[in-house]
Amino acid sequence: MSMGLIKVMSMKARIQRWGLWILSGLLFLAPAVSQAELNIVISGGQESGVPIAVVPFSTTTNTDFASIIDADLARSGQFAPLTTDQMPSQPSAPEQVQFDQWRMGKAQYLVVGKVVQQGGNYQATFYLLNVTNGQQMTGRVISAPVSAARSIAHRIADIIFKQITGVRGAFDTKIAYVTETDGPGKKRRYTLEVADSDGANPQTVLSSTFPLMSPTWSPDGSKLAYVSFEGRRSGIWVQDLRTGQRYQLTKFPGINGAPSWSPKGNKIAITLSKYHSPNIYVVDLDTRNLTQITNDGSINTEACWLPDNKTLVFTSDRSGSPQLFEKTVGTSSAQRLTFGLSYAAGGAISPDGKTLALLAGGNGGFRVAVQSLSGGGSDLRYISNGGSEERPSFAPNGSMLIYASQVGGSSVLKVSPVSGGESQTLRFARGKVRDPAWGPFQGDE
Repeated sequence: MSMGLIKVMSMKARIQRWGLWILSGLLFLAPAVSQAELNIVISGGQESGVPIAVVPFSTTTNTDFASIIDADLARSGQFAPLTTDQMPSQPSAPEQVQFDQWRMGKAQYLVVGKVVQQGGNYQATFYLLNVTNGQQMTGRVISAPVSAARSIAHRIADIIFKQITGVRGAFDTKIAYVTETDGPGKKRRYTLEVADSDGANPQTVLSSTFPLMSPTWSPDGSKLAYVSFEGRRSGIWVQDLRTGQRYQLTKFPGINGAPSWSPKGNKIAITLSKYHSPNIYVVDLDTRNLTQITNDGSINTEACWLPDNKTLVFTSDRSGSPQLFEKTVGTSSAQRLTFGLSYAAGGAISPDGKTLALLAGGNGGFRVAVQSLSGGGSDLRYISNGGSEERPSFAPNGSMLIYASQVGGSSVLKVSPVSGGESQTLRFARGKVRDPAWGPFQGDE
């Protein structure tokens, strides 16, 4: 057996200890579902959130706008929506509100509104009211096609969130994820899906009998880069979501994986092995020039970008076990970011560049955690408690994380507030799901 083959086999064994699988040179997904819509399950109430009452909107449509707004606000961890039986009345306009009644209850804020259909559009009129002083905080009219009814509700939730917290809401955004189901003849079918941030309205971007994994969004939300094993070897592809056109970005020998789009959109960080240890590279999308960022005998993978468009955080076992490191392109040294953990991988950086989310492993399994980027782990805080979580992805406003998990033997997606609190579970009726990536903001506020 050649020394080169022995080195590759040794590297494969080390990757297996990380919980990844290499078979015949291919990096396969752990079992992951289909384009069926995700069902939202709220694990518990947000008792510490701001009490808010979203009164059922007056409407003849079939869409329950208030319930969608409720679920959005609860998912953020910053609000505790009231149930309808906690509401003293159900007004649909400010002049119908009797504030003395509402002040006797829990609600600090009140949302009322109505939705009417005008031709092929819905027109929603809503008001956000301060229960304490009886003042109107904002009122808007939003119109959209009937097919975009849920988007109206998400936009209303975004406005409410921004008005009360001062932070832009991220409910009217998209998520990408990979699903796996049994196809005809028990052949596995993999799909790359894009859906609303709450899992509704899924659209299939790509369907394949070959594994798909690791989607990453372009900063303008118009494209996805991902890994495909078509041709029985890994390659990184880029696909335009508007036209469906796609091209193969890399097809080097060995591992082509873990793409991460840069904040300015001109580069993609990737992992390549070329029959040696995996290392981090950066592809310039204008010139296709390839720059090697790491170069040693350790495993280096899962790069993500800081907002400066030149600094990367990545997973490496150079210290003996998987840990997270930071390195600026063009420099020679990398700084370790995680300490006190036997396993730290799957880093994600908040949009403001201040918070590091990661997958922390130990005797309790794998859990999602957060820490300040510069804190060295002294302020590490666990976000999940399931013990079987996977790499997280930040919402574009930094207030929530989405990640895959195993619950009762089923593969699900979970959304957890970064501030702490109960998660929401996005559950499929069949199949498995993994690799969620939260997309950027869509347009202006």
